[in-house]
Amino acid sequence: MTPSAVPAPDDTDELYVTAEDRASGRRVWIILAVTAVLLVALWFFVHRNDVPAAQAGAVQQAATVTVVVPGRATIAGEINATGTLAARREEPVGSVGEGGQVAEVRVEAGDWVRKGQILAVIDRSVQIQQQASQAAQVQVAQADARLAQANLDRALKLVERGFISRADIDRLTATRDSALARVNVARATLGQLQAQAARLNIVAPSDGLVLERRVERGQVVGGGSGVLFRLARGGELEVQARLSETDLAALSPGVAASVTPVGSSKAFTGEVWQISPVIDPTTRQGTARVALAYSPELRPGGFASVVIRAGTVVAPKLPESAILSDNAGSYVYVVGRDNKVVRRPVKTGLVTGDGIAVVEGLNGTERVVLRAGGFLQPGETVKPQLNTAAKLPG
Repeated sequence: MTPSAVPAPDDTDELYVTAEDRASGRRVWIILAVTAVLLVALWFFVHRNDVPAAQAGAVQQAATVTVVVPGRATIAGEINATGTLAARREEPVGSVGEGGQVAEVRVEAGDWVRKGQILAVIDRSVQIQQQASQAAQVQVAQADARLAQANLDRALKLVERGFISRADIDRLTATRDSALARVNVARATLGQLQAQAARLNIVAPSDGLVLERRVERGQVVGGGSGVLFRLARGGELEVQARLSETDLAALSPGVAASVTPVGSSKAFTGEVWQISPVIDPTTRQGTARVALAYSPELRPGGFASVVIRAGTVVAPKLPESAILSDNAGSYVYVVGRDNKVVRRPVKTGLVTGDGIAVVEGLNGTERVVLRAGGFLQPGETVKPQLNTAAKLPG
């Protein structure tokens, strides 16, 4: 074929190719758009529950707290304390005489004695000889007095006859009076020696229980020897309980108390008979003295736990874990209807073994947080759980 036979380029073919390319591009864009729409739809389908789940997570993150509705009850007040057992009226006994060597000790610690009973005897051999000598002096004085009286009687008979002058009568009368005076002096001296000898005996000043004996046979004692015996007058004992100012203010003489010595399960009934009028400025405590009748289980010097009755009150009662305190005073956390925590200031009253009375700040119908109150903040949303398994005190 000659070059003239080759066909020349046609404009119609160029237009055909261009249209086909444009159609192919539109298909690509349509496919891309459909793909994008499908991807968006797929994303929304997968994440359709994300917002409720986040909201549920926020609810689940709220703290779960145990609450209780305390109500109101009649609360018997109790004050718990510890104290030292001691004699209610302790009587120290020592040597009040000139003293000497102890010849005999007649009592032991733990014995009951009567007033005037001899506790110990001091050797009095010297005093006995002194008394015998003075008794002889009394007899000599009495003999002189009798002789002086006889001389006066004879002179009175002779004065009527004129053989004795009135002056002689006066002299004989004076001699008789002097002799009688010497008799009285001798008797008084004898009585003094007898009293001194009697004081050598160490005797009980009253009925009571011997708590301690500090003397032995052969020991030399005197006025400076100190305490030889200690007695509990009448055997009466007491517990000296140390209490705070607040607890002391709630007591009065005559209030009943229960005392349990350390190491014993037996409780003894007593009553408060004296409240200390003075507060120790260092410890801010005072003493309540609880009187007790004698019992062998009560040993002075030992420790005992004391439960003192402090009256009754009608009020809500909460365990100690529910009541918090700071510089502003005591308070509790109350959960409102919107489950938000509210701080409520309160005033506490009687303290018992299973709870504390709340005399101001609560009416008993509130939902009070029992535990973990120290980790909450006012206004915080919580998930309250009512305490139904455990019985609230009171």
